[in-house]
Amino acid sequence: MVGKYKLSNKYKAVVIGGSAGSFQGITQILASLPKDFPLPVFLCLHRLKHVRNGFVEALSIKSSKPVVEPHDKEPIKRGMVYLAPANYHLCLELGNSLALSTEELANNSRPAIDHTFETAAFVYRDKLIGILLSGANKDGAYGMAKVKERGGLTVVQDPAESMIDAMPNAALAATKIDWVLKTEEIISFLGELDKVTKTLAPA
Repeated sequence: MVGKYKLSNKYKAVVIGGSAGSFQGITQILASLPKDFPLPVFLCLHRLKHVRNGFVEALSIKSSKPVVEPHDKEPIKRGMVYLAPANYHLCLELGNSLALSTEELANNSRPAIDHTFETAAFVYRDKLIGILLSGANKDGAYGMAKVKERGGLTVVQDPAESMIDAMPNAALAATKIDWVLKTEEIISFLGELDKVTKTLAPA
């Protein structure tokens, strides 16, 4: 383990959730990701369910890496950024694939952050990093607890910086969060993860 955040090279995926007030933070994070960031990144962001165009394009304009909305059963590839499509839950499956679901809303949301985080935790266990940003409800708190329960690393945006702090605070109440960071610190955290993943010999 090296660096300020004491990261190792064991991590295999990053999952990020956000709702109201998270767009600015997520665009800053995507813009700062190294173009050759090696891990898959899964984004579950609350969005208007009937507006299917424009959101992925808005993120892609800022992102250093392509942002794609996956198809059901699409294989997961290293280094890709996957965005939960409008009105679909984005779930991860054993066997290295993604699944889209139209199950009932969770926390009044579809896509629901809890579903993405919980299934990612089931697949990646202690090799997952979960990051939760600004939002107006408690979606993601249960998912973060599952990430922690299965040995993953948990990060929430500092509630003091969040435009709407309900979501980070709900996660802090639900489980012991490893790091509470401002957006610039999350960017630094991911930069350290990038370096560690690339430079340390495989375990």
